[in-house]
Amino acid sequence: MFAIKHIDHLVLRVMDIQLMMDFYMETLGCTLEKTNEQAGLYQLRAGNSLIDLVPVDGKIGRMGGAAPGSEGRNLDHFCLSIEPFEADDLKSYLSEKGIDPGEVQQRYGAEGTGPSLYLTDPEGNVVELKGPATASRA
Repeated sequence: MFAIKHIDHLVLRVMDIQLMMDFYMETLGCTLEKTNEQAGLYQLRAGNSLIDLVPVDGKIGRMGGAAPGSEGRNLDHFCLSIEPFEADDLKSYLSEKGIDPGEVQQRYGAEGTGPSLYLTDPEGNVVELKGPATASRA
């Protein structure tokens, strides 16, 4: 059969491609991996994974129906594992960027329980930033 190794990529349908690219690249540190403007696909490197951004009015984005908004989002949230996770420095950095960082809490994830916080991107998608596990998964 097969075994899942990790999340390869996720695709976010977006209304303002430049605003979202700026957020993911300048604030979270992703890098532009590949662009296919004809298809409306912008792939950003996020560690070992990709975050694909597709404008809702582009070829791929139109296939998803109505644009995301306050009444309906693309997904609940996604989680990016980060190192180091220095809570005070991270919250200060995000605040300087005009982002309201959520409360740091211990949460369970793929590698076990560790510190994390939630924030929202400019179009309302919830992003969890998670530090290394302090307690391994059971």
